[in-house]
Amino acid sequence: MTDNPIAAQCDCGAVAGPLGTCVDYYHAILSEEQADPHMYMWHAPVVCAYLLQHPSRAHGQYLDGQFRQLQLYLDKGLDALLRVAAHQVARNKHGVRSSYDMAPLAAYEPLPPGGPPPHFRATFCGLPSGDGSFVSDGHLTYGHRIEAIAEATVESWRSIQA
Repeated sequence: MTDNPIAAQCDCGAVAGPLGTCVDYYHAILSEEQADPHMYMWHAPVVCAYLLQHPSRAHGQYLDGQFRQLQLYLDKGLDALLRVAAHQVARNKHGVRSSYDMAPLAAYEPLPPGGPPPHFRATFCGLPSGDGSFVSDGHLTYGHRIEAIAEATVESWRSIQA
């Protein structure tokens, strides 16, 4: 992180935390996930929330699906999201050449136009990393924090359509 106050703010509007901006937190999470299969369970909501909070780092064509995945996660839980992800992986392994299967996500709202939102009430910069780990106080606590970020992401995106 830098002492420059302009560089100390993330493009999602968050003030940088002890590890830096959200991208620094995101990379640290992805790195830690590689060694921790229990932490990796939250990989999909982490990626979706990060990219929706930082759409300049995303491929725009996927943001709608990521927004819908977060809604599924918040509505039906992590196990439901993991089942949808497993379905897509299995589908891809069987040589299906068509695009992503949106049928499991059809019931959820599309990404509102006019974004991104200027700020989110919960961001990656706010995640504690005690003892150098995001799960130092337990995997379920980490999962609750990721869920709060997912909720804040969906909430902020929905607010721009009002």
